[in-house]
Amino acid sequence: MEHPSAATTTFLLLLLALLGVATVATDAGGQDQKPAGVYIVIVQPPANGADTVAYHTGILAAALGSEEKAKEALLYSYRTVASGFAAKLTPPELAALQKNPAVTQVRPDQMYHVVDNLN
Repeated sequence: MEHPSAATTTFLLLLLALLGVATVATDAGGQDQKPAGVYIVIVQPPANGADTVAYHTGILAAALGSEEKAKEALLYSYRTVASGFAAKLTPPELAALQKNPAVTQVRPDQMYHVVDNLN
């Protein structure tokens, strides 16, 4: 079996790199459109007796422009230990949300693994 020449290998690598650049999604304005990510958003607690989910949805709706979009983006409401929620957001939506004065902290959702040294 014959191995490809160095020129063929270089050409294929260049072609793959160009295809990767060509597949970057752009919106109508020509800006890169990055995918949505899941974020954990900590907010100031609602007033006593207030509906927590409605409060969180309202904060999201102010950033996303509609209650319908907020309900689609909201994944989970936290109300026991901290007031906050998990939501799927694009970078522009995240930037708009971070301007809300009720938002105290935003972190990307991450999975952590327990590591032991008992070997």
